Amino acid sequence: MSALSQKHLISLKSLQKSDIDLIFQTADNFKEILQRPIKKVPSLRDITIANLFFEDSTRTRISFELAEKRLSADTINFSASGSSVKKGETLLDTVRNILAMKVDMIVMRHSSSGAAEFLSQHISANIINAGDGTHEHPTQGLLDGYSVREKFGELKGLNYLIIGDIKHSRVAGSDIPLMLKMGAKVKVTGPPTLIPKHIEELGVTYEPNLKKALEWCDVANVLRIQLERMDIKFVPSLREYALFYGVNKSLLDSIKKDITIMHPGPINRGVELNSDVADSKQSLILHQVENGVAIRMAALYLLAGRTQ
Repeated sequence: MSALSQKHLISLKSLQKSDIDLIFQTADNFKEILQRPIKKVPSLRDITIANLFFEDSTRTRISFELAEKRLSADTINFSASGSSVKKGETLLDTVRNILAMKVDMIVMRHSSSGAAEFLSQHISANIINAGDGTHEHPTQGLLDGYSVREKFGELKGLNYLIIGDIKHSRVAGSDIPLMLKMGAKVKVTGPPTLIPKHIEELGVTYEPNLKKALEWCDVANVLRIQLERMDIKFVPSLREYALFYGVNKSLLDSIKKDITIMHPGPINRGVELNSDVADSKQSLILHQVENGVAIRMAALYLLAGRTQ
């Protein structure tokens, strides 16, 4: 069995290009299986996986659960609401109790940046970071890169634009290192208050003008404003944000090139993205959702190779 160079999938910053290539190649095989009438394979039938979601999620949670079922793994689903966490139990105690039930792998989403990294230093099970605070969301970055690769054949040489709330986005935190490692050029645009200081140190450039940024790019990944992660207001209003940084059909029509549109979801329609763009032929959004299952199957399968 081929395996990744690392025991955990916590950050794409530490992942090697060869690891990303291996995940993409493995996802190709699983995507072919997902087109069959019988979509289930016995690859992980001896593996038990715990999905620990300390933060609300719809797409990511369902995608992981479906990926695990397609691989025939045994799964345990944990939600912080109604758990002992509400009674004051620590993250480490919660996980150690679950591991005592002979769990092999953990998929965890947590509101605190670094939670998955902290856990990896204290337990032996493989960990997949399903999103930690404003840090990273590795499988989202992988499925974004995979979707672009599927559309264009390769990522090398492409101009990749990320629009919106870069400061609070864990998607941007994973997309940027992945795209750069695979040879794409990355630019960000959005209100200055939503762009991290020293963004250029990450190897990307900042263009404050949305139209100029769109004229430059081949692919635009549109992010929503992470209102739930803001303790102060970073923009005067959502209406003003939509006026200056919302992507709509008339704006795209004014640019004399076809731009591929992406969004990690959920979409705030009419704010960062209008329906006439989200539902258009230019959009890869539903392809991203579809590819998420294959990418997560690949990640689970390859990490399981470190357990055997």
